[in-house]
Amino acid sequence: MPQSNGDPMILEGCTVLDFSQYLAGAGVTRMMAELGADIIKVELPEVGDPGRLLPKVLDNGRSGWFIQHNRGKKSLSVDWNTPQGRELLVELARDVDIVAENFGTADIMAKRGLDYESVRAVNPDVIYLSVSCFGRTSPWADRPGYDYIAQAASGIMHMTGDPAGPPMMVGSALGDTNGAVHGFAALGYALYHRERTGRAHLQLNHTTDGEFVPMRNGRHNAAVFPAGTFKGPQGWIVVLALDLQWPNVCRCIGRLDLLDDPRLATSSDRGCHTAELTPIIEGWMATFDSDEEVLAELLAHKVPASPVLSPLDALDHPHFKARDMVRWVDDELAGPIPIPGFPFKFGAQPELPDIRAPRIGEHNEAILAERLGLSASDVAALTEAGVLFRADR
Repeated sequence: MPQSNGDPMILEGCTVLDFSQYLAGAGVTRMMAELGADIIKVELPEVGDPGRLLPKVLDNGRSGWFIQHNRGKKSLSVDWNTPQGRELLVELARDVDIVAENFGTADIMAKRGLDYESVRAVNPDVIYLSVSCFGRTSPWADRPGYDYIAQAASGIMHMTGDPAGPPMMVGSALGDTNGAVHGFAALGYALYHRERTGRAHLQLNHTTDGEFVPMRNGRHNAAVFPAGTFKGPQGWIVVLALDLQWPNVCRCIGRLDLLDDPRLATSSDRGCHTAELTPIIEGWMATFDSDEEVLAELLAHKVPASPVLSPLDALDHPHFKARDMVRWVDDELAGPIPIPGFPFKFGAQPELPDIRAPRIGEHNEAILAERLGLSASDVAALTEAGVLFRADR
């Protein structure tokens, strides 16, 4: 699908056999579809991707969540617990660039002969992407996990909430979306590495010396000031100003005397006086009639600040509209629905394709005819035998 100027899309010609589901994996291939990759989405019979069940499920049975993360993909619904189903999938894996999966544990793919080693045996050039909560080679590799599990294990939850209260989850799919973006970035480097060497090697590692034990801070960072949420005239405003911006803060709030206070010389020093300084800034904010007036004054003094927006606020915010980070698209079954914007901007592909989410098994015949040479009667026989499945949802 070329762009209107005739140039190919960035990933045009790249084929993905996609076993991923929900968000962390499906989000990777969603971004690839936006760049023109050919995504063969493998769905199991009856339910399909379990993401189809996630709220909000509309009256016609269509999940808004599923639509967001599966536009532009072709659905192949096959029962991989049958010998014929497994054979079809292995044959498809012979001639793709990428196999992607994000099942909870590695044995799920291995039991069907679709793990990395098995696929590489029939396709030595394949790039195999696994997105999982605990990796495939760790002591916890056999533990299934979802977003909130990742938040707990990563330390994010430990750092969120009031210091005197329990750890709190971040109220959005932070782990899943980060996993998707990191997986997408890793694939780009893997494709580039394969182009140069014919093979891919990727490893992520995170270490800490254990001497510093961070703790959740509530609405203010305990180490520096100002760095947190402040009560404005109408809502909450985040201000984060470090040493170079501290004079700007003092000029903005009309308190140049704070610059001469030796107790407040560095951001770390000011962090020790958060309880004293917070009422000063919030008192200044209270002199305005609206949050917009506060933010305008902070901007005029080059103080980094932002309103705390709700998801509904973001839907209609001019910044997100200008960046195309919230888009309304038409779904065949669900009608108009908002979806996340594409997080990367490429000069080589300024346009995004007009794509939609598939119905379960919608592309069974087209995929198997094009890639394996099966006839319509072959597909009909496999459907009759329960190997293939199709549903209008």
